[in-house]
Amino acid sequence: MITVRGLTKRFGSTTVLDGIDLDIGEGERIVVIGPSGTGKSTLLRCLNFLDHPNAGIIRVGDLEVNSASATKAQILALRRKTAFVFQNYALFANRTARQNITEALTVVQKLPRAEAEARADAILRETGLADKADAYPAALSGGQQQRVGIGRAMALNAELMLFDEPTSSLDPEWVGEVLELMRRVAARRQTMLIVTHEMQFAREIADRVIFMDGGRFVEQGPPDQIFQSPQDARTRDFLRRVSTDAT
Repeated sequence: MITVRGLTKRFGSTTVLDGIDLDIGEGERIVVIGPSGTGKSTLLRCLNFLDHPNAGIIRVGDLEVNSASATKAQILALRRKTAFVFQNYALFANRTARQNITEALTVVQKLPRAEAEARADAILRETGLADKADAYPAALSGGQQQRVGIGRAMALNAELMLFDEPTSSLDPEWVGEVLELMRRVAARRQTMLIVTHEMQFAREIADRVIFMDGGRFVEQGPPDQIFQSPQDARTRDFLRRVSTDAT
């Protein structure tokens, strides 16, 4: 369904992504773990050209985008096939929860407003926020804001949902409700690529876990393999440190 070849991103003289290759099957849920500053978020941002890669080819379904020759129309088409959940929610402060969801539906997908609002209301019910439809972000908790952000991505019916550390900005009391919503999204066999530091969640939800370090994929496999018998010393060291930090 999704193929990435040679994805490379440099900031000045620093190579953040070093020729990444990735294949994602329809309905597959992949979790990317690794140290901070190793390129995980940049990977997601390059997959829908929030950051323009220096090199690489991305294929989603029948769409192929080469970073060396990507046009604005191709980038827009790619973004229509993906939906991004940001770590800092990225909601419009001057729009209600319902309006935050309908914005992309009317502007990007060109849905009639009535249809967009009906879809937004259905999503708000599914995310447990029906009573917050007319609330502005400032009146919502961090967990509620992130659930609106996830609802906005769900409403797009995208072929790939990208989650960039969706719980990292949350107070601990709100993490559980966001992870539970993500579990419900995953249960629908939505194709998902998730960057997270929530190791237990990764073990529960992932079909495949990728350990990333230094802008490269070091090791990948089923959760049991990665968490119980990692093959690479860097993976073992990372998981040992994460386990120590958690205790």
